[in-house]
Amino acid sequence: MIDFSSTFKMALLSLKVNKMRSILTSLGIIIGVSAVIIMLAVGQGASVKIQKDMASMGSNLLMVSSASVTSGGVRMGQGTRPSLTLKDAYAIKKNCPSVGYVAPYSSEAKQITYGNQNWSTSIAGTTKEYMKIRDWSINLGRNLTDEDISNMSKVAIIGNTVSNELFGDLDPIGKTIRIGGVPFKVVGLLESKGQNSMGQDQDDFVIIPITTGQKKVFGTTFPGTIKMINIKAKNSESVYAAEAEITELLKIRHKIGKKQDDDFQVRNLTQMMETMQSAVKTMSLLLGSIASVSLLVGGIGIMNIMLVSVTERTKEIGIRMAIGAKSNDIRIQFLIESLLLSIIGGVIGLIAGVFGAKLIEFFGSMTVYISTFSIVLSLGFSGLIGVAFGYYPAYKASLLNPIDALRYE
Repeated sequence: MIDFSSTFKMALLSLKVNKMRSILTSLGIIIGVSAVIIMLAVGQGASVKIQKDMASMGSNLLMVSSASVTSGGVRMGQGTRPSLTLKDAYAIKKNCPSVGYVAPYSSEAKQITYGNQNWSTSIAGTTKEYMKIRDWSINLGRNLTDEDISNMSKVAIIGNTVSNELFGDLDPIGKTIRIGGVPFKVVGLLESKGQNSMGQDQDDFVIIPITTGQKKVFGTTFPGTIKMINIKAKNSESVYAAEAEITELLKIRHKIGKKQDDDFQVRNLTQMMETMQSAVKTMSLLLGSIASVSLLVGGIGIMNIMLVSVTERTKEIGIRMAIGAKSNDIRIQFLIESLLLSIIGGVIGLIAGVFGAKLIEFFGSMTVYISTFSIVLSLGFSGLIGVAFGYYPAYKASLLNPIDALRYE
């Protein structure tokens, strides 16, 4: 029966005797594991960032915008001539069963003032359902109401940045601001959202009723049109059905024939997110595979050094066999040495990889995510390489003839 305890001690002692060689042998594993950890952390961090950005936009979201139209035989650019109206938005809400919420939307940059303070920001005209579509919350005050829309009320909901720039520490609710010279009463303050993936401040924002915006704020050469319709499907299973229903309805409303191009575009943000995540996942696997090559190189290095070690320790092996050691004892000892080199290198590589990922996050302003899976994968792979590449040297050592080994010089 193999005495694993004494065999392990002998393997550990052998590594201690040749410290520098052991360190250099483990270097390939250290580099490989740290590279895998860093590459996977960057890839998974990108995936997490996409999920957060999409969550900030809202879930099950569809966006309908004007597409390219043809005028006098000339094909205009996308959105050149708005083709969507408020009636389109109301028709979608009424006739598309897979749709949960609908919010028409138009926006324009305007100068806003309060007393002697002024600020340039984006003014968005929409309805009360916009908050539910984007999963936004009101921090203070209230949301828009149906009465605000029907009465073209001059009320506004402002973002945190706008509040800080115009009111400082004052409570903005009930205050009157002027948007392009038109007075609006502040009735709500949005919860802070921070920056999106493009670096845009999502709190630098003012929301007003869409009808008020069309009549008193936005300048347009196409009266009654809107720039976009934001839509939220009833659930994640209804997104594609909602997309088909909206497309069919708008074709009928806009009298678009079978051979004609649509004058609108429906964008499925859920599909976009899935596509982006798939691309990021593929890139992560590619980066991880490239980094894994370093582990294979490290494994080859272990095998080479272990073969050299077998040659150098031939007489030692002969003495052990002469005093009763079995072939299995010799094989297990060399396998343990190889495994220890891999595991020690793997642990050091793990520490180096985590430290390197954090440096990339700090200096590169990137999101990194170190998962338990990447740690287990790297350490498991390094241990497997130790066994796989250490087996041949161990097997070769166990086949030595004791008499020939004792005579070896």
